[in-house]
Amino acid sequence: MECRVLSIQSHVVRGYVGNKSATFPLQVLGFEVDSINSVQFSNHTGYGHWKGQVLTAEELNVLYEGIKLNNVNHYDYILTGYSRDTSFLETVVDIIKELKGTNPKLVYVCDPVMGDQGAMYVPENLLPVYRDKVVPLADILTPNQFEAELLTGRKINSVEDAIEVMDLLHKMGPETVVLTSTDLPSTRGDQFLVTMGSQKTVKPDGTNTTQKICIDIPKVDAVFVGTGDLFAAMLLAWTHHHPNDLKSACEKTASVMHHVIKRTIKYATEMAGPGKRPNAAQLELRMVQSKADIEKPDVVVEARIIQMKNQ
Repeated sequence: MECRVLSIQSHVVRGYVGNKSATFPLQVLGFEVDSINSVQFSNHTGYGHWKGQVLTAEELNVLYEGIKLNNVNHYDYILTGYSRDTSFLETVVDIIKELKGTNPKLVYVCDPVMGDQGAMYVPENLLPVYRDKVVPLADILTPNQFEAELLTGRKINSVEDAIEVMDLLHKMGPETVVLTSTDLPSTRGDQFLVTMGSQKTVKPDGTNTTQKICIDIPKVDAVFVGTGDLFAAMLLAWTHHHPNDLKSACEKTASVMHHVIKRTIKYATEMAGPGKRPNAAQLELRMVQSKADIEKPDVVVEARIIQMKNQ
């Protein structure tokens, strides 16, 4: 049976962000992807200039109505990323509710893109929509530390805080929560970034179990755009292949990221030349060149299971 994803994200003509970051890797892994572009820009906003259009809630509705009229509105997954308008986001909520009604097994993967490093880069009135309407519908949630803190109203200063925040997010709805990046110190030193995850599953005997994991990911001294979108897409794909094993799914996701970023920084550094920092165009993800790594990632990033005191 084919597996079909509805991906509602941004689109760029040049480069990789939003749907451009998610579609090709998912297709390589065998998923059919239907894309709705929330914005269409010439390139991502990290360049000196960008031009483009923003899709309105009404236009989103028109596109969805067309799909519905042809009776092809059956999806196995929904993936959402960047949105900067409350009416657009609320329309997305309506679409998700309707599609979950059509297919109760549908899995919604939500990247609640709101900000990073203590600053919001979407209007503040999106927060209550995410917290009260979007997150309760999500099955898989991929916030960074700042977004997780916004959604729960709790600060993360330790591993224990992170575990508490993930548990609070579980109570809001999602069965799988991955904190894609945190400021927590790695046990392997300051050259590593800490990612944490938590998955609640129901055993065959009906009892609940939770797997919590921690991953140390090697840092790269450069700013990449579209990596969060790639992470959410890969987590969708690998949780599909490893539905009750967050450790394996996250190891493959993080390993894909590592291979793509490594290839990208090598290319960008060569293009920039000795002693020069690569520019935004040179740092665009080397996605097509990483096709083999996306299909069969060599697992180079390992996750460790966090033993809970009450388990």
